[in-house]
Order: sequence, then C-alpha cells, then structure tokens
Amino acid sequence: MSQSERWHEMFGPVGEEPAMRLASAASDPGAGEGGTGALKHSKGPWTSAAGTAGDLRTRTETSRSALGRGHEGVEAGAAGLSSVTALKGVLRSWEDRLQGVRDECDQLKGALLGVAKEMGETETAVERSFKGVRVSGTTDERR
Repeated sequence: MSQSERWHEMFGPVGEEPAMRLASAASDPGAGEGGTGALKHSKGPWTSAAGTAGDLRTRTETSRSALGRGHEGVEAGAAGLSSVTALKGVLRSWEDRLQGVRDECDQLKGALLGVAKEMGETETAVERSFKGVRVSGTTDERR
C-alpha cells in the first residue's frame, strides 16, 4: 500500500472536512434505537443527595442532644444502683456513634456539593468547547 493510499484510508479524500466518528456509532446521529443526540448532565441528583446528607446530619445532632437531655437526673434518682453505671456506658456509646454519623454526613454533604459544582462546570466547559464546531452534512451550520 502506497503512502498516498494509506493517507486516503486514514483521513479520507482530499477536500473533505475532517470528522470524528466512533467505530461503534452510526454516522447518522438519528440512527439507532436510543438517545436523542443531546446528552445532558444534571447536577440535580448530586445537590439533592447533598441536601439529604445535610438533613440527616441535623437530625442526628438533634437526636444526640435529646438523648443526653433524656438522661439528665437519672444518676441522682437512682443513686446506688449498679445499672446507672451501665446506663452511662450505653449513653456514651450511643453519643459517640451519633457523633460519628453526624460528622460523616457533614463530610459527605461537602463532597456531594463539590461533585455537583464540578459536574456543572465540566458540562458548561464541554458545551462551550463545542461552540463553533461544524456539523457535517449541513451548509455552514454551527452547533
């Protein structure tokens, strides 16, 4: 195969505009069974998940505070009982667990908001990068 034939095979005939085609995709954007040709990302699910994590963090802290208030005065009213010591241990254990959940939800909320922001910015940047790209098969139409 000559250099010219190889060039023609790789890049097409001279004078034809370069175009990118995926081997697994039809050349007609409307061909096939799925898709509309307009892939969009929405940051809605990420923002919603971040809101849920924030709500869970708030509710966990509220529950942790209520748990502590619910045990106030138990020691004075049950002085001398061995169950008071066990109850205090269980209280501390649950407070630690709830604090861990609260802190993890706080961290998760920040991470999810970061993803929402990043994905939104990426989508905007990609959309901007396609401005001025010629659409093959049309007369001087730009996307």
